[in-house]
Amino acid sequence: MPTIQAETLTLYDLEKKFSLQQTADRQFFNEWQEPLPTVTDLEKQRLERVKEQYFHLSSRPILEEMVKMVIVSPLLDLAGFYNSPFYSVSEKSIKLSVKDEQVAVRGKIDVLVLQDQLWVLVIESKRSGLSLEPGIPQALTYMLASPQHQRPLYGMVTNGSNFIFLKLTHSTTSSYALSEEFTLRRTGDLFTVVQVLKRFAEILRPNES
Repeated sequence: MPTIQAETLTLYDLEKKFSLQQTADRQFFNEWQEPLPTVTDLEKQRLERVKEQYFHLSSRPILEEMVKMVIVSPLLDLAGFYNSPFYSVSEKSIKLSVKDEQVAVRGKIDVLVLQDQLWVLVIESKRSGLSLEPGIPQALTYMLASPQHQRPLYGMVTNGSNFIFLKLTHSTTSSYALSEEFTLRRTGDLFTVVQVLKRFAEILRPNES
């Protein structure tokens, strides 16, 4: 069976092969908008250090693994994704078969958090410049391959300095929407990124009754 690598797929490919549709409904993805959980003064101080460290390191080429350590890991920590009942799995392989075609899609996700419901994709800025566009179809491909179809799936794509959030649902068709793009260079944006991740944690936290 011919195999397609997930990172080579475009949004056009996903629309044609998997009937994926971007929705224009503004209410479809309001989880990233106000009102959002608060960020404490101590958390803001830590986030300011994260920004300083990233800008110091980014004066030279910064690789994907460094972005994970310096940016992504502190954000997931502050949002509570390293605490019970959450868990994370790194470099998880996926397989996705195209309907009515003898083709398989394969790839690996960088960070998987909480039972296939939150996907965090880190792309290297040296490959994409300042654009997150190459990472969006790749993240959606991994989300489409998730075995969890009953509840909405969420994603975040970042190159270290820029961030965008995604939401995907499955019903008669697969629909998705994107948040606006956030950047470290805009005052307060990193605080909002953590607030959105905190909101996702609230939504995705399993009932422990």
